[in-house]
Order: sequence, then C-alpha cells, then structure tokens
Amino acid sequence: MRTAGNTWNGGIGAPVGVFLTVAFLAAGALGTAQPATGIPPEVVQLTQFGPALGVGLAALLWPGRVRALLAGALRGRGAGGGALLLTAPLIIALSAGAYALLTGDARFTRPDTLEHPFALIVVAQMIGACGEEIGWRCFLQPLLRTRFGPLATSVTVGAIWGVWHVGVFAEDPVYAAAFLVGAIAMSVVMGRALEGTRAGGLPLAGGFHALINLGMLLLMDEESGAVLPMVLFGAACLAAAVLWTWRNARTAPAARIRTIPEHVR
Repeated sequence: MRTAGNTWNGGIGAPVGVFLTVAFLAAGALGTAQPATGIPPEVVQLTQFGPALGVGLAALLWPGRVRALLAGALRGRGAGGGALLLTAPLIIALSAGAYALLTGDARFTRPDTLEHPFALIVVAQMIGACGEEIGWRCFLQPLLRTRFGPLATSVTVGAIWGVWHVGVFAEDPVYAAAFLVGAIAMSVVMGRALEGTRAGGLPLAGGFHALINLGMLLLMDEESGAVLPMVLFGAACLAAAVLWTWRNARTAPAARIRTIPEHVR
C-alpha cells in the first residue's frame, strides 16, 4: 500500500511553488527588459517565456517528474485537437460580431497594414504562446490534475494564468474582471479538450492561444483598454467553456486522476 509520501500526489507543493515563483518573477524581469532588446511587443512579448523558465528550473530540480509530466506533449495528436483549434476563431467571431452589432463598427485591421510582416507575427505568436503553454497546460495542469478533478484544475490554472497578467489590473475593474473570466474560461476549454491525453498538448494549446491572440490583434480593440470588447470577449469564452463542459459530460467518462510511475519519483 502506498502512502501519500510515496506518490506524486503527495508532493506537488514544492514543484508548484518553484514554477509559479519563477513564472511570475521572470515574466516581470523579461517585460522590463523588452524595450532594451528592440523586440516589438506586437511581434512577441518576452513575458510569455516566464512559464517556460519556470518549467526549466523545475526540470533541473525534479528531472524525472517533469519528464513524466511533459511526456507526449510534443508528439502525437490529442483527440480534441481539431475542435480545440476551431474553437479559437469561433470565440473571436462571436465577440467581434457582437461588437459590430452593438456599435455598428466592424473593426478589422488588415494584416498588410501592420508595422511588421504578418508572417513574422504569426510565427512569433506561436512561439510565444508555446512559451506560456508549456508551463500552464503542459506542466501545471497535469501536475494539479494528479490531485484535483478536471474542472477544478482548469479553473485553478485559469485563475492563476489570469492573475499572472498583472498589467490588466491597472485597467478599469470591469475590464480586468472580464479578462479574468475569459482566462478561466479558456483554461476550461483547453483543459476539457486535452483531458485524458497529453499527446500533442503543446502545439494544440499553443495553437489555440496563438489563434486567440492573432484574432484579437486583427479584429478586437481590447488593447486600448476599451471595456466593451473585453466584456464581449469574456462572454464568448464563457459560452465556449460551457459548451465544452457539456460536450465532455455527455461524451467522455470521467478520467481517473493520474499518478506518476514509481521509476520517475
């Protein structure tokens, strides 16, 4: 019989603490350093690599455990991958369409009018999104999933992810609240899509994340601090999360909480 101390479930506090400390501090340091690098934030924000650095330190301290958590994240294809990637443009279409109906302003930024080549932005956004998602969805999500259920895990990761975007809390409180709702809802969508398999988790989560960012760049006005676009975006994400939760409840049996094999403890 295993005791709590003999399983991965019994020792998640230290890896979680190390990862989150580095993810937050490194993001702040990278954001401060970005102007000196000359890398335009429109292309990629260096703060996105804070979670990847957190995973890197955790891998140095607990190599076997991190290797087990990331197993399959770069390979294969998750069962819900296509639906997950389709959900991102649907969220953008719903929020941008609602904004156009309410304001009469169908906002659209042509890719060729951006200051930097759109192809470069697409590639950089995917890299940056993967820099985040290797931490949030490929490390922290499966780590917490060994202890909690799928919905509780996704909500927890989403809340931490939202708070990690500390700059958003300098905006209007309604804007910040809508952003937090959107972050939690997107975490639920990704958690539901990837539940039960880690195959291809990084490109799928990174692809979803990058598509959201690109859609907001071209079709939304949330970067100005305008409240309505962010509220509509948060509502669209919430609707997607409800649909994914309902879909999983109907089509998939509850996945068992995973443990890490003895040989990687």
